[in-house]
Amino acid sequence: MVLSFALDGTDGRARAGRFRLPHHEVLTPVFMPVGTQATVKAVSPRDLCDLGATVVLANTYHLYLRPGDERIARLGGLHAFMGWDGPILTDSGGFQVFSLAQRRTVDAGGVTFRSHVDGSEHRFTPERVIAIQENLGADIIVCLDECSAPDDYEYNKQALARTHAWAERCKMAHAGGRQALFGIVQGGVFPDLRKRSARFIVDLDFDGYAVGGLSVGETKGQMHRMLDVVDPVLPVDRPRYLMGVGPPPGLVECVARGIDMFDCVLPTRSARNGGVLTRARRYNIRNARYADDPAPLEVGCTCYACGTFSRAYIRHLNWANEILGHHLITVHNLHVMFSLLRDVRASILEGRFEAFREQFWRARAQAGQE
Repeated sequence: MVLSFALDGTDGRARAGRFRLPHHEVLTPVFMPVGTQATVKAVSPRDLCDLGATVVLANTYHLYLRPGDERIARLGGLHAFMGWDGPILTDSGGFQVFSLAQRRTVDAGGVTFRSHVDGSEHRFTPERVIAIQENLGADIIVCLDECSAPDDYEYNKQALARTHAWAERCKMAHAGGRQALFGIVQGGVFPDLRKRSARFIVDLDFDGYAVGGLSVGETKGQMHRMLDVVDPVLPVDRPRYLMGVGPPPGLVECVARGIDMFDCVLPTRSARNGGVLTRARRYNIRNARYADDPAPLEVGCTCYACGTFSRAYIRHLNWANEILGHHLITVHNLHVMFSLLRDVRASILEGRFEAFREQFWRARAQAGQE
């Protein structure tokens, strides 16, 4: 299987491509729902197929701790384990490790941390993280990196040096073949560091490039400026993945800045708390105003939840803490994400992305959303 990426069209900096992977071809731009524990919460793989999902993301850190990457390998790999035959991306676990704060110690060789599950001590090195992801058998794997506070310049310089050294070691440890390896660009909100990182990582010639360390507390303007900095440095013939960004406005604006791939817990996490997404706005179904509302979650939406149930019923389920309520809102929220990027792709191929973008923002302004 030859991994390949090609652009079908562009409109300004917005890109429509296709990424050939061992488990099917992926059309971009694409949203990847997060399946932290080898499951996208509240939906089955069959639901994901029906919704049009093409890639899901799983978490290296969590699956390493339980049930264990070696156990998953013995059971046929992550695809067989979770019953999903489409492409899977696994992150390195770096963000989870570094978010442990008091539970980890970083050095030039890697990071030592204590499990949030039972307090046991573990060590991630670049080589170990690649080996874990090879055991999991994901289609796309990523390098171990250090994600730091976005506005601390001196710490970002130190973290950047480690991220670059670890990227070299990950590249050396990677067996190649059926797994695409992505390098990660870091550098906080500092243009000089971002540009330096992008150039270094690109020189290592990865199969794709992730932009990390954003959507971690910086402003939207700062995030956009960092994408503007790295866009001209990243090669046009490789996929670009913005880690952890998922609100509909973020998708549209970051596609406009050359991004191809996204992931975020927002659609599933907000669903469990009654948060309903639409292209124009976000609202909470738990509000009393929906108790007698016979309308669907979103008027005009073609998802199963909207075609079958009322806001009043789904609000009742949510207040009663019924699992079906979480499921139905999750189905709707994921439908919004997938359909939005399908329409974005079509607008790029038809040369009308800017008109689509303007209409998107007009609809949000009319709904009172920024």
